[in-house]
Amino acid sequence: MFTSAQRTPRAQRALRLATGTSVCLAASFGLALPIPFLAPVLCALLLASANRPLPFKTAVVLALAAMLTTGTGLLLIPVLRYYPNTGVLLIGLCLFLVFRFGLRGGNNLIVTFLVIGLTLISSAGVADFGLAVMVITAMVSGLLLAVIVGMFSHWLFREPVNAPAQPPSPALPTSEVDRIALRATLIVVPAFLLALIDPASYLPIVLKAVNLGQQSSTTSARNAARELIGSTLLGGLLAVMFWWALSLFAHLWMFFLWMLLFALIVARKLYGLKSGRFSPGFWLNSLLTLIILLGQSVQDSAEGKDVQTAFAVRMALFIGVTLYACLMVHLLEQRQKPTRADAATAP
Repeated sequence: MFTSAQRTPRAQRALRLATGTSVCLAASFGLALPIPFLAPVLCALLLASANRPLPFKTAVVLALAAMLTTGTGLLLIPVLRYYPNTGVLLIGLCLFLVFRFGLRGGNNLIVTFLVIGLTLISSAGVADFGLAVMVITAMVSGLLLAVIVGMFSHWLFREPVNAPAQPPSPALPTSEVDRIALRATLIVVPAFLLALIDPASYLPIVLKAVNLGQQSSTTSARNAARELIGSTLLGGLLAVMFWWALSLFAHLWMFFLWMLLFALIVARKLYGLKSGRFSPGFWLNSLLTLIILLGQSVQDSAEGKDVQTAFAVRMALFIGVTLYACLMVHLLEQRQKPTRADAATAP
């Protein structure tokens, strides 16, 4: 057996991601947190976006982002309730600014947290203020649990001393930032409108749309179908396999162990321990889709609902949202081509 010093940096990161996600999933469901699959989603994003422990400064910024998101979401509830058109436009503007901030070098986790808060809190509050409070509790407790588990995972699987620093994300041209931020906003807004109709049923769809909006920022029109639709279908297939395996012996410990196994399989691909033709974003999106679908199915089972029917409906909505995201990528890409051609022929 290899010691931590003998493992390669990529192996350490794969073990850290898989262990942290599975521990956070088991702890979230074991503690019966509201929206329990939100914590492992945040934990997976946290561990995948940073190879070093979360600095104190970043933790403070995350806390401030949580306060800002909570306050903004609550303030927008009366606007959405009494002036719905104005409220939707304000949400769209805020989403555009948040995505623009992320594309200009902002922290991806902060962007995710802000987008989730803007959409989930405001849509839940329109239906029931108590539901909005529950979403706020889920976000704060999920973020706190994700940060604690992330620190534990970094302590358990330390980054090697000689490991190279994580390279910064390539900066986008200034002319592309607004277009891609608009594309991500257009992907999220329809799911947000669905959540306004029935927040309790469509909250997982909003999470999926937020994930697609961020993934589309690094996806071109040429490989949009393969990246977006392929990762969604793979996440659904993994969720079906996971549910079948868990049904053999339903227990919290087995929930943790199966999640550890599935997360390790995905993490090996994500960090390139096993070569493949798909990007890291493809595998991260597959893992997040697995967590959302599986977590909601577990909640459906606990509430006595028909899990298979609910899963089929939810998967159909996921595929519909993904197809819409691909359409937005292609439409805005085609619209940009004449502009580039005009710029090339200009004197």
